[in-house]
Amino acid sequence: MDISNLIETVLIYALPVIFAITVHEAAHGYVARYLGDQTAWMMGRVTLNPVKHIDPLGTIVMPIVLYIATSGNFLFGYAKPVPVNFGRLRHPKRDMIWVALAGPASNFVQAIFWALVFVALPAAGVTERFFLEMAKAGVLVNLVMWAFNLFPLPPLDGGRVLAGLLPRGGAQNLLARIEPYGFFIVMGLVIAGIVGTWWLRPLMIAGYTAINFLISPLR
Repeated sequence: MDISNLIETVLIYALPVIFAITVHEAAHGYVARYLGDQTAWMMGRVTLNPVKHIDPLGTIVMPIVLYIATSGNFLFGYAKPVPVNFGRLRHPKRDMIWVALAGPASNFVQAIFWALVFVALPAAGVTERFFLEMAKAGVLVNLVMWAFNLFPLPPLDGGRVLAGLLPRGGAQNLLARIEPYGFFIVMGLVIAGIVGTWWLRPLMIAGYTAINFLISPLR
């Protein structure tokens, strides 16, 4: 792999990835605080300081290694999860849904923001490829985070949403038993192509379609 191309790619994606992860995690903590749980706030995790959310292995090392190992065909990473005590929420079963949705929702909003930047740059006379590619990367990164985190299996946000929607009892207990292995199950489904084909691709198409519709009057 051309090292100069790798460095350029890292620089293009660095800012969008940092903001995508930071705002995602802070959104979970902010909504949890608003709904009654102060855990993340007391631990200093309701912040836009990326240092508080970055996991050295999951946020930095793993994405770079996977990018190199797969020639850019597969990229995955994670941040330090924001601690949430669902029992402290005013309405635990209902409010856990809003806490879980806060992260993906923040990514979708950021995707819209980067799309607006992509349109605004040429309008302002900025045609530098680096900045245009960064704006495109911002849309892509945030739509991937939005779609992937909505996958309905714990510990992903979609799994929390599903747990909040299901009636108490057997189904919720099954999800709780699956959660310790959820990460490995999801990775297996990703490698098998199931998540990409049947989940990510349809949601990404829908996301791009929605954003194009929203910004079309500005083109």
